Amino acid sequence: MAGGEQTRSKKLKRLVNLQRHLEKMAESELAATGRQIVEVNQSKERVIEAIGSVIPIHIQFAHNYAGRFGKLMLREKQLTDIQKAQEVRVIKERTKGDRLQDQMLEAREAEDREKDDNAIYDLLEMTLSTGGTGRAF
Repeated sequence: MAGGEQTRSKKLKRLVNLQRHLEKMAESELAATGRQIVEVNQSKERVIEAIGSVIPIHIQFAHNYAGRFGKLMLREKQLTDIQKAQEVRVIKERTKGDRLQDQMLEAREAEDREKDDNAIYDLLEMTLSTGGTGRAF
């Protein structure tokens, strides 16, 4: 093997590292969406409290609060749909990473077997080239 040539397992290891990074990015996006959903739910609770308030200023803006609540409901639905898509993406990225890692391990095992086989062949060649003058065990 030439010095600049990479083995299949090393190439796959780089791909596994890249895939794990993509997985972490997808998880981060999912977490951010989760935080946004929590914020929307908190806003909904505050709007509900304002709508049910007996404070005169809140009574005057009840119609505005109802509109705001409708927008928050729509935003929550959008975020929930985004969250579901992101969950699927996280699973896909994780699965791809797991498959690449399995392929990397298989390639490494094959390379190790080939290396061991070559060592045995070299030993046999050395034994045969010396004419087998060594003692028998």
